[in-house]
Amino acid sequence: MSGGRRRFLVATGATILGGPTAVAADRVAIDERDRHETTIGFVGDTMLGRGVDERYGRNGANPAAVWGDLRSRLQSLDGVCCNLECCLSTRGERYPDRTYYFRADPEWAVPALEAGNVRFASLANNHALDFGATALMDTLESLDGGDIAHAGAGERPDDARAPSVASIGDLDVAVVSFSDQSAEYAATEDRAGTAYVECDPTNPETRRIVTETLERAAERDPDLLVASLHWGPNWVEIPDETYREFGRWLVDEGVSIVHGHSAHVVQGIEPYDGGVILHDTGDFVDDYTVKEELRNDRSFLFEVAIDDGDPAAVRLVPVVIDDEAVRRADPWEAAWLRKTIAERSAPFDASFEYDDREVIVPL
Repeated sequence: MSGGRRRFLVATGATILGGPTAVAADRVAIDERDRHETTIGFVGDTMLGRGVDERYGRNGANPAAVWGDLRSRLQSLDGVCCNLECCLSTRGERYPDRTYYFRADPEWAVPALEAGNVRFASLANNHALDFGATALMDTLESLDGGDIAHAGAGERPDDARAPSVASIGDLDVAVVSFSDQSAEYAATEDRAGTAYVECDPTNPETRRIVTETLERAAERDPDLLVASLHWGPNWVEIPDETYREFGRWLVDEGVSIVHGHSAHVVQGIEPYDGGVILHDTGDFVDDYTVKEELRNDRSFLFEVAIDDGDPAAVRLVPVVIDDEAVRRADPWEAAWLRKTIAERSAPFDASFEYDDREVIVPL
Protein backbone atom coordinates (compact mmCIF):
# COMPACT_ATOMS: atom_id res chain seq x y z
CA MET A 1 0.00 0.00 0.00
CA SER A 2 1.01 3.63 -0.39
CA GLY A 3 1.54 4.87 3.13
CA GLY A 4 2.93 8.40 3.46
CA ARG A 5 -0.26 9.60 5.15
CA ARG A 6 -0.82 6.84 7.66
CA ARG A 7 -1.49 6.18 11.30
CA PHE A 8 -0.70 2.46 11.21
CA LEU A 9 1.61 0.26 9.20
CA VAL A 10 -0.45 -2.81 8.38
CA ALA A 11 0.71 -5.90 6.55
CA THR A 12 -1.66 -7.92 4.39
CA GLY A 13 -1.40 -11.19 2.53
CA ALA A 14 0.03 -11.23 -1.00
CA THR A 15 0.69 -13.61 -3.85
CA ILE A 16 4.19 -13.98 -5.29
CA LEU A 17 4.95 -16.20 -8.28
CA GLY A 18 1.58 -17.86 -8.08
CA GLY A 19 1.80 -18.98 -4.46
CA PRO A 20 0.46 -17.44 -1.27
CA THR A 21 2.92 -15.58 0.89
CA ALA A 22 2.18 -15.38 4.58
CA VAL A 23 3.08 -11.98 5.96
CA ALA A 24 2.86 -11.64 9.74
CA ALA A 25 0.64 -8.80 10.87
CA ASP A 26 2.89 -5.88 11.72
CA ARG A 27 0.83 -3.10 13.24
CA VAL A 28 3.07 -0.30 14.45
CA ALA A 29 1.43 2.76 16.01
CA ILE A 30 2.60 6.02 14.48
CA ASP A 31 2.19 9.25 16.44
CA GLU A 32 1.41 12.63 14.93
CA ARG A 33 5.03 13.51 14.15
CA ASP A 34 5.26 10.54 11.79
CA ARG A 35 2.24 11.50 9.70
CA HIS A 36 4.04 12.94 6.69
CA GLU A 37 2.96 13.48 3.11
CA THR A 38 5.46 10.99 1.68
CA THR A 39 7.94 8.57 3.24
CA ILE A 40 10.71 7.05 1.14
CA GLY A 41 12.96 4.23 2.31
CA PHE A 42 16.66 4.34 1.45
CA VAL A 43 18.83 1.25 1.88
CA GLY A 44 22.43 0.40 1.06
CA ASP A 45 24.02 -2.39 -0.94
CA THR A 46 21.42 -4.92 -2.06
CA MET A 47 23.42 -7.86 -3.41
CA LEU A 48 21.15 -10.62 -4.70
CA GLY A 49 23.85 -12.72 -6.37
CA ARG A 50 26.07 -15.63 -5.36
CA GLY A 51 24.75 -17.31 -2.19
CA VAL A 52 21.57 -15.20 -2.15
CA ASP A 53 20.84 -16.22 -5.74
CA GLU A 54 21.50 -19.88 -4.92
CA ARG A 55 19.03 -19.76 -2.04
CA TYR A 56 16.13 -17.84 -3.54
CA GLY A 57 16.61 -18.76 -7.18
CA ARG A 58 15.86 -22.45 -6.66
CA ASN A 59 12.49 -24.02 -7.37
CA GLY A 60 9.99 -23.58 -4.57
CA ALA A 61 11.80 -20.69 -2.91
CA ASN A 62 9.81 -17.58 -2.08
CA PRO A 63 11.61 -14.49 -3.44
CA ALA A 64 9.83 -12.21 -0.95
CA ALA A 65 11.48 -14.09 1.94
CA VAL A 66 14.73 -12.21 1.28
CA TRP A 67 13.15 -9.27 3.18
CA GLY A 68 12.40 -11.38 6.26
CA ASP A 69 10.21 -9.69 8.85
CA LEU A 70 10.87 -6.27 7.25
CA ARG A 71 8.70 -6.92 4.23
CA SER A 72 5.55 -5.37 5.67
CA ARG A 73 7.53 -2.32 6.82
CA LEU A 74 8.97 -1.87 3.31
CA GLN A 75 5.53 -2.22 1.76
CA SER A 76 4.10 0.38 4.12
CA LEU A 77 6.37 3.06 2.66
CA ASP A 78 5.60 5.03 -0.47
CA GLY A 79 8.64 3.45 -2.10
CA VAL A 80 12.17 2.19 -1.52
CA CYS A 81 15.45 3.19 -3.20
CA CYS A 82 18.43 0.81 -3.12
CA ASN A 83 21.89 0.32 -4.54
CA LEU A 84 21.65 -2.86 -6.65
CA GLU A 85 25.08 -4.42 -6.08
CA CYS A 86 24.85 -7.05 -8.83
CA CYS A 87 23.68 -7.56 -12.38
CA LEU A 88 20.39 -9.29 -13.20
CA SER A 89 21.09 -11.81 -15.92
CA THR A 90 21.91 -15.43 -16.67
CA ARG A 91 24.17 -14.44 -19.57
CA GLY A 92 27.54 -12.79 -20.10
CA GLU A 93 31.21 -13.49 -19.50
CA ARG A 94 33.18 -12.58 -16.41
CA TYR A 95 35.04 -9.29 -16.59
CA PRO A 96 38.78 -10.10 -16.41
CA ASP A 97 40.78 -9.99 -13.18
CA ARG A 98 38.03 -9.30 -10.67
CA THR A 99 38.02 -10.81 -7.18
CA TYR A 100 34.23 -11.05 -6.75
CA TYR A 101 31.46 -11.58 -9.29
CA PHE A 102 27.81 -10.90 -8.44
CA ARG A 103 24.91 -11.94 -10.68
CA ALA A 104 21.30 -12.90 -9.92
CA ASP A 105 18.65 -14.55 -12.06
CA PRO A 106 16.05 -11.87 -12.90
CA GLU A 107 13.28 -14.50 -12.86
CA TRP A 108 13.30 -14.37 -9.05
CA ALA A 109 15.26 -11.18 -8.37
CA VAL A 110 12.80 -8.79 -10.05
CA PRO A 111 9.78 -10.23 -8.16
CA ALA A 112 11.86 -9.97 -4.98
CA LEU A 113 12.57 -6.28 -5.61
CA GLU A 114 8.90 -5.71 -6.35
CA ALA A 115 7.93 -7.49 -3.10
CA GLY A 116 10.30 -5.14 -1.24
CA ASN A 117 8.57 -2.09 -2.75
CA VAL A 118 11.76 -1.06 -4.59
CA ARG A 119 10.87 1.79 -6.95
CA PHE A 120 14.42 2.85 -7.82
CA ALA A 121 17.73 0.98 -8.14
CA SER A 122 21.10 2.70 -8.44
CA LEU A 123 23.43 0.92 -10.87
CA ALA A 124 26.53 3.12 -10.69
CA ASN A 125 28.71 0.75 -8.70
CA ASN A 126 31.66 -1.60 -8.97
CA HIS A 127 29.64 -4.75 -9.78
CA ALA A 128 27.27 -3.63 -12.54
CA LEU A 129 29.67 -4.87 -15.24
CA ASP A 130 30.87 -8.06 -13.52
CA PHE A 131 29.52 -10.17 -16.39
CA GLY A 132 30.11 -7.68 -19.15
CA ALA A 133 27.94 -5.41 -21.24
CA THR A 134 25.52 -8.20 -22.17
CA ALA A 135 24.54 -8.83 -18.54
CA LEU A 136 24.39 -5.09 -17.83
CA MET A 137 21.95 -4.53 -20.69
CA ASP A 138 19.90 -7.49 -19.43
CA THR A 139 19.79 -5.75 -16.05
CA LEU A 140 18.34 -2.58 -17.57
CA GLU A 141 15.74 -4.58 -19.50
CA SER A 142 14.79 -6.64 -16.44
CA LEU A 143 14.31 -3.56 -14.25
CA ASP A 144 12.26 -1.89 -16.97
CA GLY A 145 10.08 -5.01 -17.12
CA GLY A 146 9.42 -4.68 -13.38
CA ASP A 147 8.69 -0.95 -13.69
CA ILE A 148 11.67 -0.22 -11.43
CA ALA A 149 13.37 3.06 -12.27
CA HIS A 150 17.17 3.07 -12.50
CA ALA A 151 20.11 5.34 -13.20
CA GLY A 152 23.88 5.16 -13.20
CA ALA A 153 24.50 2.73 -16.07
CA GLY A 154 23.76 2.62 -19.77
CA GLU A 155 24.86 1.85 -23.28
CA ARG A 156 26.87 5.07 -23.70
CA PRO A 157 28.19 7.74 -21.28
CA ASP A 158 25.22 10.01 -21.95
CA ASP A 159 22.83 7.14 -21.20
CA ALA A 160 24.67 6.12 -18.02
CA ARG A 161 24.58 9.68 -16.67
CA ALA A 162 20.93 10.26 -17.53
CA PRO A 163 18.65 11.06 -14.59
CA SER A 164 15.67 8.84 -13.88
CA VAL A 165 12.26 9.87 -12.57
CA ALA A 166 10.33 7.53 -10.28
CA SER A 167 6.76 8.04 -9.14
CA ILE A 168 6.86 7.60 -5.35
CA GLY A 169 3.67 8.40 -3.48
CA ASP A 170 2.42 11.70 -4.84
CA LEU A 171 5.92 12.84 -5.83
CA ASP A 172 7.91 12.68 -9.03
CA VAL A 173 11.38 11.90 -7.70
CA ALA A 174 14.34 12.55 -9.99
CA VAL A 175 17.44 10.51 -9.18
CA VAL A 176 20.96 10.91 -10.53
CA SER A 177 23.52 8.22 -9.84
CA PHE A 178 27.33 8.27 -9.97
CA SER A 179 30.25 6.19 -8.70
CA ASP A 180 33.94 6.80 -8.15
CA GLN A 181 34.61 3.06 -7.87
CA SER A 182 36.04 0.83 -10.65
CA ALA A 183 36.97 3.38 -13.28
CA GLU A 184 37.37 0.51 -15.76
CA TYR A 185 33.58 -0.02 -15.57
CA ALA A 186 32.84 3.47 -16.88
CA ALA A 187 30.63 3.63 -19.96
CA THR A 188 32.43 4.58 -23.17
CA GLU A 189 31.26 5.40 -26.67
CA ASP A 190 32.08 1.78 -27.58
CA ARG A 191 30.79 -0.12 -24.54
CA ALA A 192 28.00 -0.02 -21.97
CA GLY A 193 29.05 0.78 -18.44
CA THR A 194 28.54 3.00 -15.41
CA ALA A 195 28.40 6.74 -14.71
CA TYR A 196 31.89 7.26 -13.31
CA VAL A 197 33.14 10.54 -11.82
CA GLU A 198 35.68 11.58 -9.25
CA CYS A 199 33.60 12.61 -6.22
CA ASP A 200 35.54 15.82 -5.72
CA PRO A 201 33.80 19.19 -6.07
CA THR A 202 37.08 20.88 -7.04
CA ASN A 203 37.50 18.60 -10.08
CA PRO A 204 36.44 20.62 -13.19
CA GLU A 205 35.39 17.54 -15.18
CA THR A 206 33.29 16.29 -12.27
CA ARG A 207 31.58 19.66 -11.94
CA ARG A 208 30.84 19.75 -15.68
CA ILE A 209 29.41 16.22 -15.83
CA VAL A 210 27.36 16.44 -12.65
CA THR A 211 26.06 19.94 -13.35
CA GLU A 212 24.89 18.88 -16.82
CA THR A 213 23.13 15.86 -15.31
CA LEU A 214 21.44 17.96 -12.63
CA GLU A 215 20.27 20.38 -15.32
CA ARG A 216 18.79 17.44 -17.26
CA ALA A 217 17.01 16.35 -14.09
CA ALA A 218 15.66 19.87 -13.49
CA GLU A 219 14.20 19.89 -16.99
CA ARG A 220 11.90 17.06 -15.86
CA ASP A 221 10.42 19.43 -13.24
CA PRO A 222 10.59 16.90 -10.38
CA ASP A 223 9.13 17.38 -6.92
CA LEU A 224 12.31 16.03 -5.29
CA LEU A 225 15.90 15.55 -6.44
CA VAL A 226 18.04 12.69 -5.10
CA ALA A 227 21.70 11.84 -5.77
CA SER A 228 22.59 8.17 -5.23
CA LEU A 229 26.37 7.77 -4.93
CA HIS A 230 28.61 4.71 -4.71
CA TRP A 231 31.53 6.66 -3.31
CA GLY A 232 34.57 6.14 -1.17
CA PRO A 233 36.60 3.11 -0.06
CA ASN A 234 35.33 0.04 1.80
CA TRP A 235 35.42 -0.30 5.60
CA VAL A 236 35.69 3.43 6.36
CA GLU A 237 33.52 4.59 9.28
CA ILE A 238 33.96 8.36 8.83
CA PRO A 239 34.13 9.89 5.31
CA ASP A 240 37.04 12.16 4.57
CA GLU A 241 36.59 15.86 3.95
CA THR A 242 36.51 15.60 0.15
CA TYR A 243 33.40 13.40 0.27
CA ARG A 244 31.76 15.65 2.83
CA GLU A 245 32.38 18.67 0.60
CA PHE A 246 31.05 16.84 -2.45
CA GLY A 247 27.82 15.97 -0.65
CA ARG A 248 27.37 19.56 0.48
CA TRP A 249 28.08 20.86 -3.02
CA LEU A 250 25.33 18.61 -4.37
CA VAL A 251 22.86 20.07 -1.87
CA ASP A 252 24.01 23.56 -2.84
CA GLU A 253 23.22 22.58 -6.45
CA GLY A 254 19.65 21.59 -5.62
CA VAL A 255 19.83 17.98 -4.40
CA SER A 256 17.56 17.32 -1.40
CA ILE A 257 18.77 13.85 -0.41
CA VAL A 258 22.26 12.40 -0.91
CA HIS A 259 22.00 8.60 -0.75
CA GLY A 260 25.50 7.26 -0.09
CA HIS A 261 26.75 3.67 -0.24
CA SER A 262 30.00 1.73 -0.84
CA ALA A 263 31.76 1.49 2.54
CA HIS A 264 29.80 -1.63 3.66
CA VAL A 265 29.28 0.10 7.03
CA VAL A 266 26.92 2.87 8.06
CA GLN A 267 28.38 6.35 8.25
CA GLY A 268 26.95 9.51 9.72
CA ILE A 269 23.84 11.50 8.87
CA GLU A 270 24.38 15.17 8.04
CA PRO A 271 21.49 17.65 7.94
CA TYR A 272 22.65 20.43 5.64
CA ASP A 273 20.92 23.57 4.41
CA GLY A 274 17.46 22.05 4.07
CA GLY A 275 18.71 18.74 2.70
CA VAL A 276 20.18 15.61 4.21
CA ILE A 277 23.33 13.63 3.42
CA LEU A 278 23.20 9.92 4.26
CA HIS A 279 26.94 9.46 3.97
CA ASP A 280 26.71 5.68 3.78
CA THR A 281 23.66 3.49 4.22
CA GLY A 282 25.72 0.31 4.70
CA ASP A 283 24.65 -3.15 3.50
CA PHE A 284 21.05 -4.37 3.36
CA VAL A 285 21.08 -7.85 1.78
CA ASP A 286 24.11 -9.97 0.90
CA ASP A 287 26.07 -13.12 1.72
CA TYR A 288 29.27 -11.33 2.77
CA THR A 289 31.65 -12.45 5.48
CA VAL A 290 31.09 -10.40 8.63
CA LYS A 291 33.97 -8.32 9.98
CA GLU A 292 33.38 -8.59 13.73
CA GLU A 293 35.07 -5.27 14.52
CA LEU A 294 32.94 -3.37 11.99
CA ARG A 295 29.68 -5.39 11.98
CA ASN A 296 28.95 -4.92 8.29
CA ASP A 297 25.87 -7.11 8.86
CA ARG A 298 24.21 -4.30 10.86
CA SER A 299 22.56 -1.28 9.29
CA PHE A 300 19.30 0.63 9.04
CA LEU A 301 16.29 1.13 6.87
CA PHE A 302 16.51 4.91 6.44
CA GLU A 303 12.97 6.28 6.18
CA VAL A 304 13.06 9.88 4.93
CA ALA A 305 9.84 11.81 5.53
CA ILE A 306 8.99 14.49 2.96
CA ASP A 307 6.66 17.44 3.63
CA ASP A 308 5.98 20.22 1.10
CA GLY A 309 8.71 18.78 -1.13
CA ASP A 310 11.45 18.96 1.52
CA PRO A 311 13.00 16.35 3.84
CA ALA A 312 11.46 16.74 7.31
CA ALA A 313 12.98 13.86 9.30
CA VAL A 314 14.81 10.56 8.99
CA ARG A 315 13.56 7.55 10.95
CA LEU A 316 16.17 4.80 11.35
CA VAL A 317 14.91 1.23 11.67
CA PRO A 318 17.76 -1.04 12.90
CA VAL A 319 18.28 -4.15 10.76
CA VAL A 320 20.62 -7.14 10.59
CA ILE A 321 21.58 -9.38 7.66
CA ASP A 322 21.14 -12.96 8.80
CA ASP A 323 21.38 -16.12 6.65
CA GLU A 324 21.01 -14.35 3.26
CA ALA A 325 18.02 -12.31 4.45
CA VAL A 326 17.43 -9.07 6.31
CA ARG A 327 15.54 -8.85 9.60
CA ARG A 328 14.81 -6.38 12.36
CA ALA A 329 17.56 -6.01 14.91
CA ASP A 330 17.02 -7.45 18.38
CA PRO A 331 17.25 -5.07 21.38
CA TRP A 332 20.98 -5.60 21.90
CA GLU A 333 21.82 -5.19 18.20
CA ALA A 334 19.60 -2.12 18.00
CA ALA A 335 21.35 -0.56 21.00
CA TRP A 336 24.73 -1.06 19.30
CA LEU A 337 23.42 0.55 16.11
CA ARG A 338 21.89 3.52 17.95
CA LYS A 339 25.18 4.19 19.74
CA THR A 340 27.22 3.73 16.56
CA ILE A 341 25.16 6.06 14.35
CA ALA A 342 25.23 8.75 17.04
CA GLU A 343 29.02 8.52 17.30
CA ARG A 344 29.50 8.58 13.53
CA SER A 345 27.12 11.53 13.14
CA ALA A 346 28.84 13.58 15.84
CA PRO A 347 30.90 15.62 13.31
CA PHE A 348 27.67 16.70 11.57
CA ASP A 349 25.67 18.19 14.46
CA ALA A 350 22.73 15.86 13.92
CA SER A 351 20.24 15.61 16.78
CA PHE A 352 18.63 12.33 17.76
CA GLU A 353 15.35 11.27 19.33
CA TYR A 354 14.62 7.69 20.40
CA ASP A 355 11.46 5.67 19.93
CA ASP A 356 11.87 2.16 21.33
CA ARG A 357 14.55 0.54 19.12
CA GLU A 358 14.29 3.19 16.40
CA VAL A 359 15.98 6.55 15.98
CA ILE A 360 14.55 9.82 14.62
CA VAL A 361 16.73 12.57 13.18
CA PRO A 362 14.74 15.83 12.85
CA LEU A 363 15.78 17.96 9.86
